[in-house]
Amino acid sequence: MAISQSILSQKSAAYKETLHENMQKSASLGKAKSAFLCHSHKDETLVKGLIALFQEAGIDLYIDWKDHSMPETPNAETAKKIQDAIMTRDLFLFLATANSKASRWCPWEIGYADSSRRRIFILPTSDGAGTYGNEYLQLYAKVDMGSYDSRSGLAVFKAGATNGEWLSTTSL
Repeated sequence: MAISQSILSQKSAAYKETLHENMQKSASLGKAKSAFLCHSHKDETLVKGLIALFQEAGIDLYIDWKDHSMPETPNAETAKKIQDAIMTRDLFLFLATANSKASRWCPWEIGYADSSRRRIFILPTSDGAGTYGNEYLQLYAKVDMGSYDSRSGLAVFKAGATNGEWLSTTSL
């Protein structure tokens, strides 16, 4: 099962800029886990939905377009800052969408994270046109929709596993 992009779009309404900034401060003080989110900038609405979902679990997402120190035009400095951001976060998350699959930066980022032995999790998504992330699911753990009894939400699954744990700071 993949995370529905329509659910992320709906959840983006719960995104609050000040809450995001408070989470970043908590992460810098060691109070929360932090993750680098590899994504396409074209998926801004989906990213805001993810920020809201991960905030609920106490996990701060680093989003490059929220980093005001990034150069306006991507260049070598951008690449260095991204490398530093990947290395200073607890986790690396890849938001799999049609846009991220077509991106020039996303494959480079996941390759860098993999070669740097970062903990990588795939976030597979689905829309009306298809499901994205399947090509990576056998290699890496994933954060995906899960359900048990009457509860549903984001869960963490080890590579190839069908059973997982609810998303939390301890499950990652």
